[in-house]
Amino acid sequence: MAQLERITVEATVNAPVANVWKAWNTPGDIMQWNTPDPSWHCPSSENDLRTGGKFKNRMEAKDGSFGFDFEGVYDNVELHKEISYTMGDGRKVTTLFTEQDGKTHVATTFDPETENDPEFQKQGWQAILENFVKYTESANS
Repeated sequence: MAQLERITVEATVNAPVANVWKAWNTPGDIMQWNTPDPSWHCPSSENDLRTGGKFKNRMEAKDGSFGFDFEGVYDNVELHKEISYTMGDGRKVTTLFTEQDGKTHVATTFDPETENDPEFQKQGWQAILENFVKYTESANS
């Protein structure tokens, strides 16, 4: 089977990198923003943010029709700069944080899975990132 091209989603948050980093990595915050749309929720989050540490975020449809654990092990954690991890199925993900003029650019690059169309996956990850931006900016206003 051919290797699928990696996918990148990105956004700029109108907040300093320390605030963005905290919202990205704090379980109580993750549960507030980690959904692609209002029909989903994230009822639990565990995060051991260190190289070799694990994370697990429960994602569920609010109507109870579907749910899954999004989890992995951190390969690299560089404070306010980079988070890289490997998901349970072996796919790799890297998120880079770059602050400029009090705003933070967040770019996540990931290996797509093979079940869903890559464009559909990109839209889902981008929707979650946009939700993160809204949440973080409202928390910092």
